Amino acid sequence: MSSKILIFFTISIFLIFRPTTSDIVSDRSTLLSIRSALRGRSLLWNISSPTCSWPGVICSPDKSSVLELHLPGMGLSGQIPPGLFSNLTKLNFLSLRYNALSGVIPADLFSPLKDLKNLYLQHNLFSGPVPDSIFSLSNLVRLNLAHNNFSGPIPSSFNNLTGLGTLYLQDNGFSGQIPDLNLPGLVQFNVSDNQLSGSIPSKLSGQPKDSFLGTSLCGKPLNSCDNNNSNGDEGGKKKKLSGGAIAGIVIGCVIGLLLILLLLFFCCCRKRSNKETTRSADVAGVKEVGVEIPEEKGVENNGGKDGFLGSAIAAIGVGGGNKDKGKAEAIVGNGKSLVFFGKMNKSFDLDDLLKASAEVLGKGTFGTAYKAALESGITLVVKRLRDVTVPEKEFREKIEEVGKLNHENLVPLRAYYYSGDEKLLVYDYISMGSLSALLHGNKGAGRTPLNWETRAGIALGAAHGIAYLHAQGPSVSHGNIKSSNILLTKSYAARVSDFGLAQLVGPSSTPNRVAGYRAPEVTDPRKVSQKADVYSFGVLLLELLTGKAPTHSLMNEEGVDLPRWVQSVVREEWTAEVFDLELLRYQNVEEDMVQLLQLAVDCTAQYPDRRPSMAEVTNRVEELCRSSFVDSGADIIDNAEVQTA
Repeated sequence: MSSKILIFFTISIFLIFRPTTSDIVSDRSTLLSIRSALRGRSLLWNISSPTCSWPGVICSPDKSSVLELHLPGMGLSGQIPPGLFSNLTKLNFLSLRYNALSGVIPADLFSPLKDLKNLYLQHNLFSGPVPDSIFSLSNLVRLNLAHNNFSGPIPSSFNNLTGLGTLYLQDNGFSGQIPDLNLPGLVQFNVSDNQLSGSIPSKLSGQPKDSFLGTSLCGKPLNSCDNNNSNGDEGGKKKKLSGGAIAGIVIGCVIGLLLILLLLFFCCCRKRSNKETTRSADVAGVKEVGVEIPEEKGVENNGGKDGFLGSAIAAIGVGGGNKDKGKAEAIVGNGKSLVFFGKMNKSFDLDDLLKASAEVLGKGTFGTAYKAALESGITLVVKRLRDVTVPEKEFREKIEEVGKLNHENLVPLRAYYYSGDEKLLVYDYISMGSLSALLHGNKGAGRTPLNWETRAGIALGAAHGIAYLHAQGPSVSHGNIKSSNILLTKSYAARVSDFGLAQLVGPSSTPNRVAGYRAPEVTDPRKVSQKADVYSFGVLLLELLTGKAPTHSLMNEEGVDLPRWVQSVVREEWTAEVFDLELLRYQNVEEDMVQLLQLAVDCTAQYPDRRPSMAEVTNRVEELCRSSFVDSGADIIDNAEVQTA
């Protein structure tokens, strides 16, 4: 008997510990097959290192099998061959999103993945029907097939996935009606931008309206289906209008339209006559000080032909008559003049500035900026401040401190003008405009994307400029760091603008001006600490890396701000997911991109004492640039060191 027990025990031990097809050796072989079959760019897998150390590969605690595979945005392409995942039987998370995978998915592709809970295939080129093997994944919780070319009806077999909480099918070619889905745990659902029609099942009527837009569906939460059938009454019970009635309606409409046009014509003629009279009086008064009056809506349509003062008056409102004329005379006739800083060549005066042709560059946080081209050929930027609440003495003291700041990565303040009604600041004109416009402007075919080297150089230059400000004293901060305040020269060198102005304006005028960049602890925009500046700079780094504008961050699925979105993606997915697609083409700098991303995350820590100082930030960016630009970047680093000295 004892020998039988021993044999039974031995067999049991063998059955428990025998090798299985899901061991790490077979998983490793499958991963190498995936890399070979999908012709992607290098997955950065070092063959000599353990499988569980490869980027995007997450193993079980005992390293015996692969549990998660994260390959988003890796440039994978081609069709997936049958049986590609057959050995990954312990896999519970698979992400292939943001690639260029195409073709019909093999029907049995996912059959071996019985433990799969999360499947992300969005933003590929898959076509054909939803593969049947998906409906055998009884443990599936999240499924995202959005932004592909799937077609055919939405299968009712989705009801097999009783634990499904997320089902995203938007932006495909699905047609027909939505089946009657009975998924009690379904929270996130979207079928928008498909060729669907018919009524929305009652169990989906509680989903947001956005989940069904871009289709021909009806019923809650969209318009009632009864409205779509209102013209289909049986037997023609509604009486048709007679021919005479129709003719009468048409004639009446034509006569009414003619009367309306005639009335509008008389009103326009009368209004134009009044404006000509008022305008003649204004021109006669203001031309005494040598200033041209802009056309109607001068701020938007001055075309660079009007005097700067004319644009300023237009910003207040054309047609103010003697009030605007008095303002124009007050600026020139109050005896005050421009105050210059440093060794600035005083080759122009206030009168030259007011007579310069002007072009509105934009309305920013603290006022309207104008590009002023002087008759002497000098081009400057004049900022007309608004909402200045401090008294004249305090204004002059604070602006004098700003004027003393001198660094290659700052836009220097050249001069200023102060009177009771007008406060003007004069800056150098930076030709390439703002980083914000370059990142988020024209996305068409003619746009030149910012490469990694340029973005890293911009980050380094901006860091040097802000670190210089912080070095002036613990109470000195920028207070309004954002991409629209980072200006670029023709060589893409960064110049930080708008520093030192936050303390000049009233609290009521800046509640949401830096939305997306403001540190969570900031309640008064006039009192921004250096650590709050670091937070804003961290958001700026995230903007450079992701290509996303913080003010548009609510458009993502998670509905949170940019720093929190990045942190959630980094936790849930491999970090390649967060990078701007324009950066993913640079295969040899991924490690540097991840390092800069980590710095940005450190800068946007929730608590100020966990954020690095700007001096530390600058050193880390500089070290990263040294390793990234071994040859071409040497000049960038050397120039930055000279600027700091």
